[in-house]
Amino acid sequence: MASNFQPLLKFFLLISIFYLSSAARNLNELVQDQSQLLHYHNGPLLYGKISVNLIWYGNFKPSQKAIITDFFTSLSSPSSKPNQPSVSAWWKTTEKYYHLTSKKKSTQLSLSLNKQILDDNYSLGKSLTNKNIIQLASKGEHKDSINVVLTSSDVSVERFCMDRCGSHGSSSSMESRKGKVAKFAYIWVGNSETQCPGLCAWPFHQPIYGPQSPPLVAPNNDVGLDGMVINLASLLAGTATNPFGNGYFQGPSEAPLEAASACPGVYGKGAYPGYAGDLLLDSTTGASFNAHGDNGRKYLLPALYDPSTLSCSTLV
Repeated sequence: MASNFQPLLKFFLLISIFYLSSAARNLNELVQDQSQLLHYHNGPLLYGKISVNLIWYGNFKPSQKAIITDFFTSLSSPSSKPNQPSVSAWWKTTEKYYHLTSKKKSTQLSLSLNKQILDDNYSLGKSLTNKNIIQLASKGEHKDSINVVLTSSDVSVERFCMDRCGSHGSSSSMESRKGKVAKFAYIWVGNSETQCPGLCAWPFHQPIYGPQSPPLVAPNNDVGLDGMVINLASLLAGTATNPFGNGYFQGPSEAPLEAASACPGVYGKGAYPGYAGDLLLDSTTGASFNAHGDNGRKYLLPALYDPSTLSCSTLV
């Protein structure tokens, strides 16, 4: 009995840890009373019109870039579109966090894809530090922006595949014309296809630990990029609801549970460690997904913690 339990425990811990926005947590931080999850720490959320700037670092094919850009445009697509459930319906769960705050209730968060910056010459090399990530994120616009750094599969990043698949944070810069400090949010996500797909691209790759069930077919036929979408979606939700480290989260601020990381490994109803849940199936490709996007895209997106029901909310 004990020998069977150990792999399951390892798998649960890994899935929990690898969908965090930062460092690993202790076991006692993983077991929480759901009614107490995600306290509001009175800090600002992201409001109004926010531009998303993409910084492509390394070698990405045009088809890979399209997977990411279509995801971002899908966030603001009309929820009345016939193909449901949709990416925009998934994103609407984050609005419930705004309704709970007393500040600027009437102001909606509106994301729009803005600039794309290409660095395929590996200007900082192929082994990056956290400082390098902030340096790259600073290439995007700084006012009312989220700058997203995406590193290709041949780029290693500090602590990538050790205890994280990506991260989010914030930085500041001086606006030269006005002499004011501009604060911007940033996200980094790496392509884990060749480095640790069993950790950062699950369930599209067999996990390193736990039940070795067959991996799911990736909806865009790219294990690395479909895995990046999962991590990017998780971090984007965390950025919106906890952009500067004093929004909605539980636990220590340097390793918080956030909107998506509070629901590790959950994608559909009935999910449990090693099983992503009951998902939709593409009849042509056999791919598993839970959200429709723009240009006929299909995506697998993580469950979000719903503060109105105190539970993990899934699209299917």
